[in-house]
Amino acid sequence: MPPDAPAPAPPAASVWDEMVDGQGRVRPAWRGVAALLASLPEGGLATRALRLERALAEDGVAALLPSERASGRVEPPWRCDPVPLVLGATEFARLAEGLAQRARLLAEVLEDLYGPQRLLAEGLIAPAPIFADLAFLRPCRAPPLPGPRLAMLACDLVRGADGVWRVVADRPGVPAGAGLARENRRLLASLAPEAFRFARVRELRPFFEAWADSLQRAAAEANPRIALLTAGTAHEAWFEHVLLARDLGCVLVEGADLTARDGRVFLKTLKGLMPIDVILRGIEGRLVDPLELAPDSLLGVAGLLDAARTGGVRIVNDPGSDVAASPAIAAALPRLAEHLFGEALALPALRPGEAITPSVAPTFEAAGLVPRPLALRLFAIREPGGTWRVMPGGLARVLEPSADPARGLPERGVAKDVWVLAEEESDLIGPPALAAPPLAIRRASAELPSRVADDLYWLGRYVERLENAARLIRAVLVRLGRGSLLPRDLAELRALAACLAEAGLIGAEVAAAPPDGALLPRALLSACRPHHSLPDLFERIGRLARAVRDRFTADMWATLAHLSAEARGALERVERDLELLAEATAACLRFSAGMAGIAAENMVRGGGWMFLDLGRRIERAANTARDLARVLDLPPARIESGLALALELCDSLITYRSRYLAAVQPAPVLDLVLADPTNPRAIAFQFAQIVERLSEVQGLPEGDLAQAARGLRAEVEAMVERVAASAEPAVEAVFLPEPLRAVAERTAALSEAIARRYFSHVPASHAVGFGAESAEPMG
Repeated sequence: MPPDAPAPAPPAASVWDEMVDGQGRVRPAWRGVAALLASLPEGGLATRALRLERALAEDGVAALLPSERASGRVEPPWRCDPVPLVLGATEFARLAEGLAQRARLLAEVLEDLYGPQRLLAEGLIAPAPIFADLAFLRPCRAPPLPGPRLAMLACDLVRGADGVWRVVADRPGVPAGAGLARENRRLLASLAPEAFRFARVRELRPFFEAWADSLQRAAAEANPRIALLTAGTAHEAWFEHVLLARDLGCVLVEGADLTARDGRVFLKTLKGLMPIDVILRGIEGRLVDPLELAPDSLLGVAGLLDAARTGGVRIVNDPGSDVAASPAIAAALPRLAEHLFGEALALPALRPGEAITPSVAPTFEAAGLVPRPLALRLFAIREPGGTWRVMPGGLARVLEPSADPARGLPERGVAKDVWVLAEEESDLIGPPALAAPPLAIRRASAELPSRVADDLYWLGRYVERLENAARLIRAVLVRLGRGSLLPRDLAELRALAACLAEAGLIGAEVAAAPPDGALLPRALLSACRPHHSLPDLFERIGRLARAVRDRFTADMWATLAHLSAEARGALERVERDLELLAEATAACLRFSAGMAGIAAENMVRGGGWMFLDLGRRIERAANTARDLARVLDLPPARIESGLALALELCDSLITYRSRYLAAVQPAPVLDLVLADPTNPRAIAFQFAQIVERLSEVQGLPEGDLAQAARGLRAEVEAMVERVAASAEPAVEAVFLPEPLRAVAERTAALSEAIARRYFSHVPASHAVGFGAESAEPMG
């Protein structure tokens, strides 16, 4: 669209108020977006909106693997609008100047409130509301915490019909939304890269690089370890914290991951205590230290303030900075600007009780482009020397009717990317790199928070448990689909039903009923209903995967989200159809195989992968031992049926036939499923892998836990040797169920020993079984 061309005929005049000037021509800042919209084919904007929603579902804020949102049954918490909010270079420069001034002013106010309190004494700020505010933390005052109290700030603004932006709220404590703004930019840039080049949109990356640089400089140590303190997976800001930790090079931690000792703060890892130099605060200031502030807080770290006072750790922002959002301070800012700086306040604030009609911007909805009122959140960080840098963008959100823009970010809504246009090449230059000494090469495998290791361990166990359940159900469905059942089929179904009951998939009464009746199919269909066995497993997998999302790359997460959504959707379609149940079990097996494959190929062989794999191996060893004990619990004359079923459940039929043709005999079958070191389904293979993982974690091959696993492997191998050496292998094989059950029990005991050794600080207990209420760590 030429610069002087009239705007397209609007579907509703108010939609174009933001884009069009009083002469009916496109405003300069909006010309690139207007040209892009005009160039789209019919339905093009709807297609981009759909692609954005799909991207959010696969690896964005809506991808809560593999919960209801991933299957599309619940509206995602945030939707990114395909039409951005555009700010011209001049307009943004005024906003940035005003926000920087406001940040300097609030920083001065905080230093005074927690210092000499002259502003209170002179009556420039009303003392009563400050002292009554729960955000005013007296322990932060004497002695004061070192370093500037305010290192980052966000402000919420609305623009009135007069075109003036006004501040409706300051966010000095935990400025949420910067990570979401970065995610919106990433999604839009992947869908319309040509628009960014054409419109010359300023990048957000230099701001985040400068933010990471400021965190590095906040520490006294070179190459400091920085942690982002989060409230956990249940908090609405969890996803953003994952993004920020990745962008800023932080370790994502919860309060239980940290401990304060001898004036320092340490991260609890498998290797021991690792010092933390800087904490980027993601929780309320009053909750950071239950020892001095909120005794009932479960989110903070006892002794954190004392460590901060002595310089052992730097907290950004200072816990007491939340009080800068007080209405008493906001009302006093105009006169404080004059008093402290001799300047007028550049960004006016919305007066209390003053009604405002926010300006509107075009927003895409099902009916097309419609006018919607907006609120804008801008972000600033303090750089060395006390200057403030403002993000060239922000988080714009659509205001719902009667919504109060001063109340902060809601749990869900419609967000817009904010495009700030560049005028000069200098606008696109990032900050200089931070000078740092050469880094020593490290290949540590145990510098992993124990809570994360716990979550990964149980994630591996639950994924393997899902796979075992799917294999058992598939084996039952194969036999039920044969029509007329032979005695051998009935015997195999009884054994499989016993395995299903022991796994918690069906009840004991169903397992005891005739296998060719209606109870068994009905129970299997019931296991697929919401809040039953298989969906419950997916919920547990989803919670754990979400808790360790910062350990997965975007490609890994997108793949897992896709496979989980496929499996979850297949389970929802089952209802009363056994054929659909077969499709659902196949989808569950694809998810499990995809999880194993992507972990094997995309995760560095460090602590995270080791515990994920360790959980899988422990679970597979225990499940296989229990299942084989059931299917081999037959008289010698019928042991061949149990041996064939053992090969099927261990996915080893093809290998057996290639080695031994069609003859099914006890010794070779049991060697393949119990002792073969090359068969990834054999029990001995699991213990060999467990020995390797435990040796890597413990740092020596003769650790006590590794020795226990080595003993279990030897016991399983001895079973095969006894059968092979017997004159009557079939008779010897019928004595294996009890030793196999003992192996399963000792594997469970080994799992408990691993949990006590490495996860003892996690308060929640773990229990094996579908009905266990505390079967994974609480987030």
